[in-house]
Amino acid sequence: VVETCRKHGISEPTYYKWKSQFAGMTVSHLSQLRQLQEENAKLKRMYADLALMHHALKDVVERKL
Repeated sequence: VVETCRKHGISEPTYYKWKSQFAGMTVSHLSQLRQLQEENAKLKRMYADLALMHHALKDVVERKL
């Protein structure tokens, strides 16, 4: 384990964390997890953009009043 971690540039605690988190998962489960994480990141960016636009429009409306 030490040699493999050194070879790939990760720490041993990271290895064991990943092992406990992903142990028993099949390749299809891992690819589905990755797709869901990518979709979640996309939705978070969309929400951040909409929230920023909402605050900007709110400021414009308040200034007109």
